Amino acid sequence: MKQIIRTAEMHPLTWRMREDKQPVWLDEYRSKNGYAGAEKALKGMAPDEIVALVKDSGLKGRGGAGFSTGLKWSLMPKDESMNIRYLLCNADEMEPGTYKDRLLMEQMPHQLVEGMLISAFALKAYRGYIFLRGEYIEAAVNLRRAIAEATEAGLLGKNILGSGFDFELIVHTGAGRYICGEETALINSLEGRRANPRSKPPFPASAGAWGKPTCVNNVETLSNVPAILANGVEWYKGISNSDDAGTKMMGFSGRVKNPGVWELPFGTTAREILEDYAGGMRDGLKFKAWQPGGAGTDFLTDQHLDLPMEFASIGKAGSRLGTALAMAVDHEINMVSLVRNLEEFFARESCGWCTPCRDGLPWSVKILRALEQGKGQPGDIETLEQLCRQLGPGKTFCAHAPGAVEPLQSAIKYFREEFEAGIAPQVFGNARAISGIQPNLLKARW
Repeated sequence: MKQIIRTAEMHPLTWRMREDKQPVWLDEYRSKNGYAGAEKALKGMAPDEIVALVKDSGLKGRGGAGFSTGLKWSLMPKDESMNIRYLLCNADEMEPGTYKDRLLMEQMPHQLVEGMLISAFALKAYRGYIFLRGEYIEAAVNLRRAIAEATEAGLLGKNILGSGFDFELIVHTGAGRYICGEETALINSLEGRRANPRSKPPFPASAGAWGKPTCVNNVETLSNVPAILANGVEWYKGISNSDDAGTKMMGFSGRVKNPGVWELPFGTTAREILEDYAGGMRDGLKFKAWQPGGAGTDFLTDQHLDLPMEFASIGKAGSRLGTALAMAVDHEINMVSLVRNLEEFFARESCGWCTPCRDGLPWSVKILRALEQGKGQPGDIETLEQLCRQLGPGKTFCAHAPGAVEPLQSAIKYFREEFEAGIAPQVFGNARAISGIQPNLLKARW
């Protein structure tokens, strides 16, 4: 297995991490060029210059969507009278198989604080919130200590670094709702409301938290900002092996020899991550399939392992890069059982706001459970395929349901024979319809 030698030139997110995996506190962080980007920004740059710099750098959102960060920032209103603005950090990392933000917050809390400070200055936001997954207790402790250290050192609070800029940063822990990963549901939860996604428009940039202009960025996205400010656009683009700029926290989980997460340049192939860093499959296990970016992405096969890990290439293959934390599936795992487990999670985490998602996902679980037990009926697979179409993009209030059915539709595409094996022998008609569960009820519903 390859050992990564982390350097400041090639690993902007992780080069300061300690070998003993303890947090890097303020003195050590500043001794390793920490807050240099913030000083450069607050003392020598205008907010619009920072927005333009981040836009030119090609930094894309690291939460899964891959939207241009600089473009998102530029959507904030230019009207100076709208002086109450918020910057929110989406740290509600609940995607199964994803754990990159936890690593950054637990070991590099000041890097996130610095990233939010620079971003808030660029956006003219006077207050920031880190919306943190409630189970991330160690991250909460470390972030609050980092905020206290930064405040005492004059890096947060009033007149930061003599610039006249004020910024307050608060850690807010969530209550265990996966849907809060959607930015408007996160805003509702932060306000003390039920965590439902909001209708767009208006977009958060014009009417977000408490009706004020708001920008929501991911932990990893914000953690990239200090290095871009300190080292420049050309350097940032140059460390990538892809059209996507910079590095990405990537990894593999599942029954591999060395599951983990590593900072690697965009363009690194999935096979290289699996074999050179994760050590390949455990002895006696054969690779079967993988999800490139967490539970809500389409399955791919071993034929796709040589694809570069970048947004465009994975998208052309029929999946999404997502969080770039891949999950490996071995030959002993039944795809029906695996997908049923995933769909149970997504059905449970539906906010219940729109009917297709609220009712459709539990239906998929019922049918998958029957197939898993060998009690499936003719037409079940076709019903699941119809369900995937009815819950696709643009059919529901938010992106939860479209993401939820991605693993289902791709599993049927590549491993249909495993689903067909769950169809029960047909004797004396449709046994499930007799027991009150009609597999084709969806056709009447939609």
